[in-house]
Amino acid sequence: MVQAYILIQTEVGKAAEVAREIGGIPGVTLAEDVTGPYDVIVRAEARNVDELGKLVVAQIQAVEGITRTLTCPIVHI
Repeated sequence: MVQAYILIQTEVGKAAEVAREIGGIPGVTLAEDVTGPYDVIVRAEARNVDELGKLVVAQIQAVEGITRTLTCPIVHI
């Protein structure tokens, strides 16, 4: 299982709507609107890195109102 945090920038005024919509996507375990340089922080999981990439590109980035994403895979050191 691969887990990651996805940091999202949105169009002005769209953070809550984007977080709500992303929260319903299978594989997303948490989606919160926040303040700071990013507008939404998502925690997601997938069986492997390829599936995580597909989740981000095909489903999360397809949500209207998103301008940029940064995916940060979780590592266990």
